[in-house]
Amino acid sequence: MNKKIDTEKCESFIDDLISKMTLEQKVLQLQQVSANCVGEKKFWEFVDKGAGSFLHVLGKDLPKAKKKMKNADKIPAIYGIDAIHGHALHNGATVFPSQLSMACSWNPKLVEEMGVATASEVASDGIEWMFSPVLCLGRDLRWGRVDETFGEDPYLVGELGAAIVRGYEKAGNVIACAKHYLGYGEATGGMDSYDTEVTERKIREVFLPPFKKAIDAGCSSIMTAYGSIDGTPITASHRLMTEILRDELGFDGFVVTDWCNVEHMVNDQKVFPSNYESSVACINAGNDMCMNSPDFYPSIVKAVKNGDVTEETLNDRVRNVLRVKYRLGMFENNRKQRNTIGAEKHKKLNHAIAKESLVLLENNGVLPLKKSTDKIGVYGLNATDVHNTYGDWTFYTHPDLNLNATPLSEAYTVWEGMKVVFGEGNLFYNQGYDFNGNIFELQACDTAVVVLGDHFTHNGECHDRQGIEVEKNQIEMLKRLRKLCKNIIVVMICGKPLLLDEVKENSDAIIMAFNPGGRGGLAIAEMINGDFSPSGKLPISIPHRSGQIPCYYNRLPGWHAWKYVDSPAGNAYDFGDGLSYTKFDYAEIKVSSKKLREGKSVTVSGRITNNGDYDGAEIVQLYYRDVVSSVITPVKNLCGFRKIFLKKGETKNFSFKIKPEDLSLVNANCERVTEKGKFQLFVGANLKNLTVLEIEYV
Repeated sequence: MNKKIDTEKCESFIDDLISKMTLEQKVLQLQQVSANCVGEKKFWEFVDKGAGSFLHVLGKDLPKAKKKMKNADKIPAIYGIDAIHGHALHNGATVFPSQLSMACSWNPKLVEEMGVATASEVASDGIEWMFSPVLCLGRDLRWGRVDETFGEDPYLVGELGAAIVRGYEKAGNVIACAKHYLGYGEATGGMDSYDTEVTERKIREVFLPPFKKAIDAGCSSIMTAYGSIDGTPITASHRLMTEILRDELGFDGFVVTDWCNVEHMVNDQKVFPSNYESSVACINAGNDMCMNSPDFYPSIVKAVKNGDVTEETLNDRVRNVLRVKYRLGMFENNRKQRNTIGAEKHKKLNHAIAKESLVLLENNGVLPLKKSTDKIGVYGLNATDVHNTYGDWTFYTHPDLNLNATPLSEAYTVWEGMKVVFGEGNLFYNQGYDFNGNIFELQACDTAVVVLGDHFTHNGECHDRQGIEVEKNQIEMLKRLRKLCKNIIVVMICGKPLLLDEVKENSDAIIMAFNPGGRGGLAIAEMINGDFSPSGKLPISIPHRSGQIPCYYNRLPGWHAWKYVDSPAGNAYDFGDGLSYTKFDYAEIKVSSKKLREGKSVTVSGRITNNGDYDGAEIVQLYYRDVVSSVITPVKNLCGFRKIFLKKGETKNFSFKIKPEDLSLVNANCERVTEKGKFQLFVGANLKNLTVLEIEYV
């Protein structure tokens, strides 16, 4: 949190408050209750008792509950909401692109601004706590929640995660919640909430760094994952929750379990016989608050009386929660926020992010498509479907399913965007397919804008997939259009990467949009028209076949064949891929010294020139490889990037400072070290076009 707090005064206030609290009042501070799950009667009972937190309280209930607690002189409750890509559970708020979509921008500054805007809209509703960002890695594309991630790479996820945390907590009236701690997205087989088969070394090497960056950025809360590691539920792991998170990383905010996680360890994972034992394990491991498991409160009261939870442990957990509430100013009466929901400046920011988040994957010269007298057909259900344009975690799907809702916020689908940009005179819409496997009669045209992808029910929690193919009827429709139309421009609206080999064979251009949010359709139409040059690049890899999953770029060496015998080698599209309408040339790429010493740094530098016909932005990528190491290390690891905007004809210099810790590994003893020896540095536009430099750490 960026708010300056007198630490000594804060701790003194908390100690004094705790000394006056009853056992029941203390435990209530650790209980979070969901308004839409426990029933209205029990919800208001917890309000009367003074529970420490509530979630999914919307509309008139929130000010009513706050007033009731204040009049009863209760400790203020902290209210939470899922704001994954904007305050999107509030119909009327700005719906930004999904995390996966905005990650394509590779623009931490814009992501931070999105965090500021979202926090402002959340605070407008009187809510203080956002369950975001998701810092899981999208390394198994079968997993249902890939759309919620910033992609597959720990470095990029960490940079964007830290940026959004800074944005969320900048004003000091809303806190972020980094989730899901830890390794949640790596569950075996892409099965949500399942066991993650990784070692502690792998945890420290791959999954912990983004959380470390979020904590360093000031993240005030962390949510534990449902899953387990080596058979131990993460929520019950003292090693992960206390020894690593608290003692090593120095986290001083509070930790909340995921939804009904106490019951999950009893009913699903079967590691505890009842909610009592599960609650005890939860608090003793290092969790400070229990999300929506009402049995937690009476269980911990009983456990303290029985001696299964010590008074000292209880006080520590309460102290962590109260500390964050104090920092938020919740014990003061000056928390006022003007209404910024759907603000015009947020719409403009949404537009900017949507434009930078579009990735041009293929283009044989058909794009940009300037306005002409040609007949343009827009095809596909996803061209008009607001649900899929928005993506998951909106008022359509949470906290309760409401698919017939009328959006009160901006909702530019591709069809709406095309009408705005190209006019309706030479434009028509043809649904073409549905998600029941049907293909409808197709109308011929000069240029077809074909919007393919998936449905929001194909993604999200409890929606894992065994394969990531585009549905057969969509491919068949595309093949028929190939015979009917001169030009085929495909737009992918999807929650995760889908297989594109057949799409590529039957099209002239492919635009990857993922779930582009409320301004997405307008940005797509503007890009098709050439109003701006695309600059987005993939934060995630796309394979040729589902059987190649996982297919992330930073794999370990040692595979004998480096390909499956029944599929092409490599990926269809790599992490970092993305085309432009203009042409960027690199020159004079060099390193300041070939020797790197402890406590020193070397500088990698170069020049980039826009030699094309459009103003545009290039994302310069920097990778490294430890040539010989004590443990096997990836073939490449991202360690830096720069997004550089250049007018046509303009040249700019770029540079990166490399310190020894930037080239570190986690050794067999789980220690992060930089080993002496040779390193390769790779600089360029994408993994296929890199200049190789060599340095030695001496």
